[in-house]
Amino acid sequence: MKIYCPYVGVLWKRRLIVLYKEIFRKSIHLCAAFVPFFLGRFYKATMALLLAAAALYSIAQFLSLRGVRVPLVSDITDMAARERDRGKFVLGPLTLVLGIFLCALLLEPRAAAAGIMALAFGDGLASLAGKFLGNLHIPYTGGKTCAGSLMCLTAIFVSSFCVLGSARTALATALCGMFLEALPLKDFDNLLIPITLGAIAQFF
Repeated sequence: MKIYCPYVGVLWKRRLIVLYKEIFRKSIHLCAAFVPFFLGRFYKATMALLLAAAALYSIAQFLSLRGVRVPLVSDITDMAARERDRGKFVLGPLTLVLGIFLCALLLEPRAAAAGIMALAFGDGLASLAGKFLGNLHIPYTGGKTCAGSLMCLTAIFVSSFCVLGSARTALATALCGMFLEALPLKDFDNLLIPITLGAIAQFF
């Protein structure tokens, strides 16, 4: 005789929703990997579009907090928002765009590309690995996992090596990236990771 437990069913449903949101949110992160391509060919236009995206998103969020929904922007934000973001200004997309913009503005093209790729792949894949494979948590990191940190290290090393062609620089960038990603910075890692790792790449 089968025994149905509604509580277990609700838990699985909630877990699936969390995983779906994480996949959707990090797919946006991964799309940032295309930005260096456009920066290399249409620098001014790409920078202008990044600023426009940041402004449009900010306006949409302020309107949303006042009960006014903006087509498409509000829908995408709702699909990607974490539970902790409900009823608040969702910072993730804004810090993502600003991190990319500042990285491209302040650093040389190759270093900026390395920083942006580290953000796209390192932070993006680390979160997915942590959600799907992360059973062992790292203390004092706000829930970060060993699986996520190892994925972050690997992803940043590979992406940095592809951009810079130096294993030494890629390793230094990856180790620093793994440390930064493990810090409980919430959405502000989108600002810190690309600029810091791009600066390391430029220094080396």
